[in-house]
Amino acid sequence: MDITEVPVSQDNKSKKKKNKKPKKNSESQEGNEAEKKEVEEKMEKSEPAFPPTFSVSEIKNKQRRHLMFMKLKQEKRKQKMQLKKKKKKEREALGDKAPPKEIPKTIENQRVYDETTVDPEDEEIAFDEGTDEFSAYFNGLTNPQVLITTSDRPRGRTVRFCEQLATVIPNAYVYYRRGLALKRIIPQCVARNFTYLIVVNEDRKVPNGLVLCHLPDGPTAHFKVSSARLRKEIKRRGKDPTEHYPEVILNNFTTRLGHSIGRMFAALFPQDPQFVGRQVATFHNQRDFIFFRFHRYIFKNEKKVGIQELGPRFTLKLRSLQKGTFDSKFGEYEWVLKRHEMDACRRKFQL
Repeated sequence: MDITEVPVSQDNKSKKKKNKKPKKNSESQEGNEAEKKEVEEKMEKSEPAFPPTFSVSEIKNKQRRHLMFMKLKQEKRKQKMQLKKKKKKEREALGDKAPPKEIPKTIENQRVYDETTVDPEDEEIAFDEGTDEFSAYFNGLTNPQVLITTSDRPRGRTVRFCEQLATVIPNAYVYYRRGLALKRIIPQCVARNFTYLIVVNEDRKVPNGLVLCHLPDGPTAHFKVSSARLRKEIKRRGKDPTEHYPEVILNNFTTRLGHSIGRMFAALFPQDPQFVGRQVATFHNQRDFIFFRFHRYIFKNEKKVGIQELGPRFTLKLRSLQKGTFDSKFGEYEWVLKRHEMDACRRKFQL
């Protein structure tokens, strides 16, 4: 018998192959789906997956980058306001059962505890207060007399600042320096019964430093002056201050150093404030910056009180505290600001 070979067409081969492929694809799809399910279960157990963050800094065009930044800022503000309104509605709905408000974390309420924090009931502090340089003032034995002067050849802004400072501090007098050294001025001040010498220094026609010397035995404090504003530069200010003795408010002077600086400021003003004038001088310490404000309060009714700022205003930063009167060569310093050491921790303050 002759055997004839029947040729198999390529179409049949391809059909067979095509029929086999779907089986493999179906098996692979089932395997992929199983893997996806496992991955999804793992992701559900773990933290939720967020989309990749978009960084505005990648945009090279400056205008587009600025526009995108402003849009993102507005969106964040809207989300914050919506969340705030939602929480407010929830608190109103719960009423008395609402949980207490969360206290936000700030640099001040996370302040590092200082060992020199003053305890008012401490006997040692009471003894120091009774024997320090300001004890005569607090015992009512002396009345403050203040001499205000400037550096050599002061400019107009510094002179006006000194004149306005003299209207804030009672019994203060402004005298020009006339090239005299402080070592010669101090004995003359002591001979004329002055209790304080204030020297206002300037740089580039702007007040930038203040030396506060308590007489006759010191101490002497050196401050950096910044953000000085005269009365004309303050918006919605009241009328010029009167000659009434103002009240004095000292805030946040908690350490031993801050306590001595606070007593130094308090001794500038008479102890018997005249409440008829309704004037208040405030020294507010915040993060070792001392903000000075001068206000007049007005009674609107039995419950509400309005405040008018009279000026001037300025900010002080303590640079050094020296024992005794001013002596740049042989003076003994109690405390000196070391910026790189003391300002390394933002939550640690000196005053």
